[in-house]
Amino acid sequence: MSENAPRSGWHAVPRGVWTLGIVSMLMDVSSEMIHALLPVYMLNVLGLSGLTIGLIEGAGEATASLTRIASGVLSDRLGRRKLPAAIGYGLAACSKPIFPLAGSAGWLAMARCIDRVGKGIRGAPRDAMIADIAPPAVRGASFGLRQSLDTVGAFLGPALAIGLMWATADRFRTVFWCAVVPAFLSLGVMIVGVREVARPALPRVAPAGDGKGRLIWRELRGLERPYWRVVMIAALFTLAQFSDAFLVLRARSTGLGPALVPLVLVVMNVVYALAAYPAGILSDRVRRPTVLAVGLGLLIAADLWLALSRTLAGAALGVALWGLHLGFTEGVMTALVADTAPPERRGTAFGLFDMVTGLALLGASLMAGALWDRTGFRGTFIAGALVAALTLLGLLMTGPLMTGPLARDRRIS
Repeated sequence: MSENAPRSGWHAVPRGVWTLGIVSMLMDVSSEMIHALLPVYMLNVLGLSGLTIGLIEGAGEATASLTRIASGVLSDRLGRRKLPAAIGYGLAACSKPIFPLAGSAGWLAMARCIDRVGKGIRGAPRDAMIADIAPPAVRGASFGLRQSLDTVGAFLGPALAIGLMWATADRFRTVFWCAVVPAFLSLGVMIVGVREVARPALPRVAPAGDGKGRLIWRELRGLERPYWRVVMIAALFTLAQFSDAFLVLRARSTGLGPALVPLVLVVMNVVYALAAYPAGILSDRVRRPTVLAVGLGLLIAADLWLALSRTLAGAALGVALWGLHLGFTEGVMTALVADTAPPERRGTAFGLFDMVTGLALLGASLMAGALWDRTGFRGTFIAGALVAALTLLGLLMTGPLMTGPLARDRRIS
């Protein structure tokens, strides 16, 4: 497709982006059917503490971080992004049957780690494929659309969980077994429906020393300062975005029944899905850091509202604001990575980005869990608001510098 595609709107987004979005949507249906119920299952059925829940939620991300940059570098070196992405979706699908079989924190942690390792392997090659496919003029819209489709799955999953919990009289494990089906459908679409895309060949790099251990370092040296600024802001931002398991626990603290707890993620993800694509289009027309700043402001508002409200309706509004902030930030941040990374090193760039944010999420989840045990929900969300405010300050200071040659090309394409 021409880099100067004259079309705009939905029709300008390439077919491959739609297909990858459907793959993400099906996997998210599966993941969120489990994730919407898992915090309550761990807390009320298995009797785990808030800190243990935070550890399980964050441990998977930390484990996945070890694979993210490697899978990105591998996709650059092989010249093939579909294979590592398919392996990642396959691991996630195979992890799903472990959840209904697990009877202890250790088994749940293992299932969560396998699932997150799969996400770590697939994330960088998949996002690099989207960056390869999408013309610069609609890059924000393409990432926003993929994020919206992903998030449609993220609210369909909890909605299905609610119906199944009602139909099975709150049988958690039955719902977990039902979640296996869309996971394997996602893998099937990935294998059959996604085509490998042509991409720029990786140029030869002057040797940085003998041995294979230098490979990743050599690839990282090809990434420029604007990209590193994006990674720095993303890491700080992620510290303010602890696991949405704590949104579920916050709603539960207002007296919401176990069968209705998935409504929390339905509300969040409906708002998220509706906001992500328009926010992506907006980021193609104005500076992306400006859109990110709006998203950070929404996160601060969500945290404060969740900390101070006393009713279920107040918690619901806070959850909706949380979803709105995700819509204004997630797709836009990945578009910034694509803007500032050289085309031949996009796999490496997305891999490092995912690794850093995964480690930051581990820290955020542990912090949130410890604060929850010591101070309750108010201390957890007030701390999140303070970190988000620091991130906003950092973005205002570095935002004008978060542009590279590809970002400038986007303006004139």
